[in-house]
Amino acid sequence: MRAGKIVAIVLVGLGAGLMLFAAVQWLLWPNVAALATEPPSSTAFIDTYQRRQDDAGKDTTVAWKWVAWDSISVHAKRAVVAAEDMEFFTHNGFSSSEMAVALRDALAGERFRGASTITQQLAKNLWLSPSRNPWRKVKEALLTRSLERHLSKRRILDVYLNVVEFGPGVYGIEAAAQRYFAKPASGLRGHEAAMLAASLPRPSSWHPGVSSTSYARYVADIEGRMARATFLWRALGTPQALEFPLMPVPDSIPILGVDSLVIPDSIRDTVRSGPRSSRSTDRRPGPP
Repeated sequence: MRAGKIVAIVLVGLGAGLMLFAAVQWLLWPNVAALATEPPSSTAFIDTYQRRQDDAGKDTTVAWKWVAWDSISVHAKRAVVAAEDMEFFTHNGFSSSEMAVALRDALAGERFRGASTITQQLAKNLWLSPSRNPWRKVKEALLTRSLERHLSKRRILDVYLNVVEFGPGVYGIEAAAQRYFAKPASGLRGHEAAMLAASLPRPSSWHPGVSSTSYARYVADIEGRMARATFLWRALGTPQALEFPLMPVPDSIPILGVDSLVIPDSIRDTVRSGPRSSRSTDRRPGPP
């Protein structure tokens, strides 16, 4: 009887402890839905970086500036999706194929790619510690599902590009573009975008300006993926564009022996407006 009472007391204590733990987690659970319209005031990864810098007696300042979706180059969006999560626009937050690729790369000695999707990475960056304890993985899964439920794919990618680390103390695509290329994120070219996307697995050691054969090889790999993934133009709602800006088209061209060759308005307007749609035959769906 005494043993039975002890067991009962233990079970009651465990139950009370679990209820208290659940209540604390509920009170501290982030407001995921608010991200649909508001940027975060900080992130777990930024807070961790600043805390470590402070503990080491170093400068805790970070470079971080939020910019709107339309102020981010489409090349940056393509590069990050091609590098981190090619199935981003079709999965529900988790990708079995990415896990299979990560396992294959690990067995082959490659360490360029993780199994996490962009949505999972966003959950970790915003709210979780870098630790790998079981409860953190459960929270990551729950927050990933919540992000997919409350935010559109475009918004998830928008927030991700604005908070992810691109170098020591450099967070977000705008700060990275300014730091490494002295230009806004809207002006990033394809190669520059690939260089930034390649820094995501190892931002402390892989970023523009470093001398690393493996980093340079990964940049080239991402550029190859971008070239092949023509469906991303449509998924991002952007016509397939030229890498360089179009030259101005004159109203007429002087020709030897002739006053000028007049360019028809229809041709001039077409050239000036640029390509109107992608000619890709890729049938992958765009964002839901």
